[in-house]
Amino acid sequence: MIIQLESNISENATQKIRETLDQLGISHTTIKTQFQHYEVAILKKDIDIRIIGNLEGVKDVHRVTDDYKLVSAKWKVNPTSIDLGDGVVIGGDDFTLMAGPCSIENEEQIEKIADYLYHNNVKIMRGGVYKPRSSPYSFRGLGIDGLKSFYKLCKERGIKIITEVMQVSQIEEMHDYIDIFQVGARNSQNFNLLDELGKVEKPVMIKRGISGSIDELLQSAEYVFSAGNENLLLCERGIRTFEKAYRNTFDINAIPILKEKSHLPVIADPSHGIGIRKHVDKVTLAALAAGADGAIIELHYEPEKAYSDGQQTLSFEEFKRLKAQIEVLKEVV
Repeated sequence: MIIQLESNISENATQKIRETLDQLGISHTTIKTQFQHYEVAILKKDIDIRIIGNLEGVKDVHRVTDDYKLVSAKWKVNPTSIDLGDGVVIGGDDFTLMAGPCSIENEEQIEKIADYLYHNNVKIMRGGVYKPRSSPYSFRGLGIDGLKSFYKLCKERGIKIITEVMQVSQIEEMHDYIDIFQVGARNSQNFNLLDELGKVEKPVMIKRGISGSIDELLQSAEYVFSAGNENLLLCERGIRTFEKAYRNTFDINAIPILKEKSHLPVIADPSHGIGIRKHVDKVTLAALAAGADGAIIELHYEPEKAYSDGQQTLSFEEFKRLKAQIEVLKEVV
């Protein structure tokens, strides 16, 4: 059960609600986010919710049987959208594109890609400065100095930034230089990291774990929400299965299921989903048709020379063709 509290609720009214829940034998947790106050209650038996709903300071009461309560679609009438400012909104009626290199390499690379995105009306650039790599000998990113250059050059062009945070200690130093924190597949169940991201006001995009289930992804989002941050995005990026013909098994089924189960925006990651450049466009279009709110795509002016993931990275010309195809399919969908 989710109890929404009035924004101006008094401490006495709050205490009365908690005492009533205690008297009814209902365990409950107080949640305060940047937008709302809640009491999340775990019901072990059926009760007349009017007992709670009629208390002073209660805005609304919702029965939610899912284990992930706050991110569940069962209590929220309208889907959530994420407002990044300057007219950039994820969710709603549009299909948002985020594009950029797997890794930030140098200022020349940032400028070339950011200029391309600016002239093609793409408002969000992706790029990694801390890179979790399978091999310790692979390029692992430029770190905070690279992020500062990334931020400066994108800000000059009015472009928002999404980049991956790998550990709790990085959150504070990254905070002022990013617009969206990305939690990668390897960290999707790093609960210490998720708890700390719940304490910031910046949006957080959580990728599905390498072999994670849909419910596990939703529970990861619940960690961030319950710690205080409602600005959340879910990302389907493919899961590891027995199939070796492509990089990951991109679960197209997950997109409508996530949209049904949760009120949060769903982003597709076709680059990691299939891992084969010539098929990224097809998977992106399939995700759009399945109901995704956007896609995050790897992009480079010379994919063959990219420091990482060149095999799944689109060139400028390939991205331009895909963007035109998206505009056509959006009209159909």
